[in-house]
This record gives sequence, structure tokens and C-alpha cells, in this order.
Amino acid sequence: MPSPPVLLDPASPNRREGTALTSNLDRRKWEPYLWLLPSIVLIAVFVIYPILIVFRLSFSEISKSGVVGGFVGMRNYIDAVRLPAFKTVMRNTFWWVVSVVGISTLLGVVFALMLDRKFHGRKLVRAILVFPWATSLVIQASVWNYIIKFEYGNLNNVLLNLGIIRQAVNWRSSYQIEFIWECGVGIFVTIPFVTFCVLSGLQSIDASLYEAARVDGAGFWSSLFRITLPLVRPSLTVSTVLNIIYVFNSFPIVYTMTKGAPANQTDTMITYLYMLSFYERQKGPATALSVIGFLILCLCAGLYMASVMRKEEAP
Repeated sequence: MPSPPVLLDPASPNRREGTALTSNLDRRKWEPYLWLLPSIVLIAVFVIYPILIVFRLSFSEISKSGVVGGFVGMRNYIDAVRLPAFKTVMRNTFWWVVSVVGISTLLGVVFALMLDRKFHGRKLVRAILVFPWATSLVIQASVWNYIIKFEYGNLNNVLLNLGIIRQAVNWRSSYQIEFIWECGVGIFVTIPFVTFCVLSGLQSIDASLYEAARVDGAGFWSSLFRITLPLVRPSLTVSTVLNIIYVFNSFPIVYTMTKGAPANQTDTMITYLYMLSFYERQKGPATALSVIGFLILCLCAGLYMASVMRKEEAP
């Protein structure tokens, strides 16, 4: 015959311990959300709310003075796509992002591999490498603007003094060359960010993996493609996604060096919508362009992350 259940006295120590354990478990469930609440509020107020406002404005009539009118549907988007410089700006933006992100990522990996090795003066080299990224982009663009000046630029002076050239070269003879210089400056200031992201991933790799690979007869290239790159892929993913966002939204370099001249031939989407809004007073199409840029960024970042995650899940 089964024994009757034992009822615990509410005042007993076991009952008090069970109640305390339950309350601790309940607190652990909602406590993380309490700590995250300030960040969630800040993101909602300063990120999500402005994005929603921009979306609303893109479907509204906006006067040259900035007065918001009624709903106009897709008219702002149609006007933005029909702008004479739209195709040129989109092409420039594509090559700007691809060249800066692609080349800076490649060179950043190379520099990270070099800085991961022990050599005399490594700390000094690391400190020097971070300067272009830590310095203001406006200052960097202004310095390079001065370097490539035709009349008194430092580049011509150095080459003339070394005897490499006999007369000053116009380094900005066409808008294509000016756009290449913009991309070069963008690559120059982006390399340090990629380098230190990849370097952090390299320093987390266990050295015993390379020792085992050497024992098995693996060379440098085999270790690079079978050990190094797969293990630094998370760091490389973070740096690439952030780079796509930062480079796409980069304003100071293009605006400081050329302001999109001549005739928007060196503009990217960010500088063009700024000029469109504040100089040409076409605020409706400018707002629509900003939404288009936001959607392009979301699509590119999402596709890249999905492809990387699919590769990581593959056996």
C-alpha cells in the first residue's frame, strides 16, 4: 500500500530553499532583458524611429523649403530613377564599394599575416598602421588632395627631385583618374581596420595546429588555405560586412576631394543625395535615394552573411 504524500511545512527550511531557487530562476529569465533595455531604447529612438520617418517622407511630397505635404505614392522614387545622373552615380557607387572593400580586404589579410609574425619593431609598425584609420577622413582626404596637386603637390616635387619625371604631371587630368584617386584613398584608410580584425582572429588560433600541419608535411600555402583562412573567417565576415556599410555610406572622402565634379561624374550615392537635397533642393527624390541605398545595404549584407553561414554549415 503506497505511503501518503509528505506535505512540507511552509516554514520548513526545505520549502524556503525551494521558493528561493524558483525566484532565482525567474529572475535569471528576465534579468538579461532588463540590462538590455537601455540599449534597446536607444536603438529604437535613434535608429529605428528615424528610419521609419525617412520611409514615410519618401512617400510624401516635400517642398524645397522642407515642408512635408500629403501622400504621393511612388512619385519620389520614379523621379529619383529618372534623374540624369542616376545611372552614373549607381555605377560609381558599385565600383567604389567593390574596389575599396575588395582590395582593402586582400591587403588587410596580407598585412595581418605579416604582423602576426615576430620581428623587431612589430609594435611600432602596428602603431603606425593604425594612424590612417584613427585620423579623421576629412583630414586624410585633404592631405591626399594636397599631395596630388599639379602646381605644388608633394608627389610631383618628390618625383622631380628623384629624377623620375622631368616635368610636373597632372594627376587629375580626367574624372576617371580622379575617381581612381578617391578609391585609392578609401583603400588606404580602410586597410588598418581589416588588418586588425583579421589579426585578432589570427592570434586566437592555437599554434599546435600549425605544428601538427608541419609534421604532416604541409607547407605555407596548404596551412594558409586549410587552417588560417577557415579559422579567421568569422573575423573576416565581421570586417567585410562592416566595411560594406561604412564604405557605402562614406561621405567625407568623395566630398572633400571632388564634391562629385565634374557634373556628378565622381559622385557616389551618399554625396549625390546630399547635393540633391541641400544644393538642388529636390528633397523628395533625395529621400527616396536614401531609402534605396538602405535597402541595397540590407540586401548585400544579408546575402553575404547567408552565403558565409551556408559555407560554415556545409560538411
